[in-house]
Amino acid sequence: MARPTITLTEDQVREVETLAALLNQEQIADYFGIARNTFRAICDRDEEVAARYKRGKAKAIAHVANGLLQKARAGDTTCAIFYLKTQAGWFDIPRAGGDVAASAGDGAGGGDALKRLLDKIAERGNRIGRAADPTVTTVHSLPDPGS
Repeated sequence: MARPTITLTEDQVREVETLAALLNQEQIADYFGIARNTFRAICDRDEEVAARYKRGKAKAIAHVANGLLQKARAGDTTCAIFYLKTQAGWFDIPRAGGDVAASAGDGAGGGDALKRLLDKIAERGNRIGRAADPTVTTVHSLPDPGS
């Protein structure tokens, strides 16, 4: 005999949005005292539950991202680097001597030119976007000299 289909009450459905800001789907299932795969199944079959879960997550992410962006704008270099790496495609590339430079894009084309430019800047003692870690230089995307 098949088990009865579990559904959430209207209050629980509304609560999903609030909980999603703090918990993942597995934790929400535990909160409601249902199996984790049951909560996932509820999200799959009930568009309102899925939408409320996504909306709750999105609101929490937007709130935290806003705080991060405000700190970056206020001069917190660590926040600025983190934001650029996660939102603008920046990444670290190894340099000769063990140094690491942050770059933008996928690294296609111009990588050697970027390294040469960074080396020239370092020789002059003018680091761009110097991070708290002396082995990291943060650089915004530069045009490919070959284009």
